Amino acid sequence: MRALHRFYVASDEEVRTGETTDIYFTRTEKILKEKGLEHVRAVAEVTVPELPMNWPWGTLCGVEEEVYLFEGRNVDVYAMPEGTIFRPLDYRGVPVPVMRIEGEYGKFAVLETALLGLVCQASGIATAASRVRKVAGDRLALSFGVRRMHPSIAPMVSRAAYIGGLDGVSCVLSAKRMGIKATGTMPHSLIIIFRDQVKAWKAFDELMPKDVPRIALTDTYLDEKVESLMAVEALGKKLWGIRLDTPGSRKGSFEDIVREVRWELDLKGFKDVKIFVSGGLDEKSVKSLSEAGADGFGVGTRVSDAPTINFAMDIVEVEGRPSAKRGKFGGKKNVWRCPKCLIDIVLPFSASRPVCPKCGSKTEPILKPLIMNGKLATKLPKATEIRSYVLKQLEKVTLEI
Repeated sequence: MRALHRFYVASDEEVRTGETTDIYFTRTEKILKEKGLEHVRAVAEVTVPELPMNWPWGTLCGVEEEVYLFEGRNVDVYAMPEGTIFRPLDYRGVPVPVMRIEGEYGKFAVLETALLGLVCQASGIATAASRVRKVAGDRLALSFGVRRMHPSIAPMVSRAAYIGGLDGVSCVLSAKRMGIKATGTMPHSLIIIFRDQVKAWKAFDELMPKDVPRIALTDTYLDEKVESLMAVEALGKKLWGIRLDTPGSRKGSFEDIVREVRWELDLKGFKDVKIFVSGGLDEKSVKSLSEAGADGFGVGTRVSDAPTINFAMDIVEVEGRPSAKRGKFGGKKNVWRCPKCLIDIVLPFSASRPVCPKCGSKTEPILKPLIMNGKLATKLPKATEIRSYVLKQLEKVTLEI
């Protein structure tokens, strides 16, 4: 008997068995079986013609979930490692496959919808997070975005944001799944229930563990500058920072408020108190607020609701022969990457290893075995390891705002 779903989500098994697919794939599966073609071998590649918002590069995310999707299916899957910074086209304009699936088409036809969904949304979130990370530099940046998304996907949203480069996540379950500590400050509701900012700040200081930074929310009732000075007076040297959650509807610009608060804190001798900001932030406001003096950011909707990356899966080879629809590059391919320049070169699978056209370095194949004959073919890295991989690559790419 099926488990009753009270929330509108699919179970793991429903995803794995192809019940979340588009109807034309189940029809295709039926036709292939009836005509004896379900065992025809095919090679399919996952590419994207362009990235949203004129992004020059993306951060691949969702690869680990692809493992759980394909495990047990007698197919081979090759993919760029999760967290790989990729460009849609190589240096000559050839589409860059981020994933390749090989096997009997009847074994994976109904999984195409889920396959794409797993990487399209997660990669969009991870890319938005990477862009914020690049702009924020070494300043603190946290993911506050799960409240804007369906709660059933909170772990995916937070994981993608963390892998993309943000320093932490606010969601309790998400942090638990990744083996990290959830991070955050305090809500306005705490202060409103106390009906007194100082009492709320002191209660927070009294009851929270010592490893929780003392960040006081200082824009509930009074002017941000006034409440910030009240907070440093109430908590003294224990105060790590103050948080401003000033919405855009407030009089004056957020940047001007940050400058004013920073000036007053410095003037009163509190130069070590950090200014943490949140409220409708995106990569542009993170940049301008950084320049205004903000030390940390809580980024929500603009990362969690990032544009999806429109990956597509296309058959490029049937029974060993190149075969692709118009507009697609036929034949099984290798993607060769220069580890120094992050330049990709896409060549037919039989072509020999090229050198980097920019620096002359040796290239390496970037599509790695993920699933072989339906079994996991590699060790899956932890989220912390993937994040480190992303950060190293971010040092080699540029970003224009």
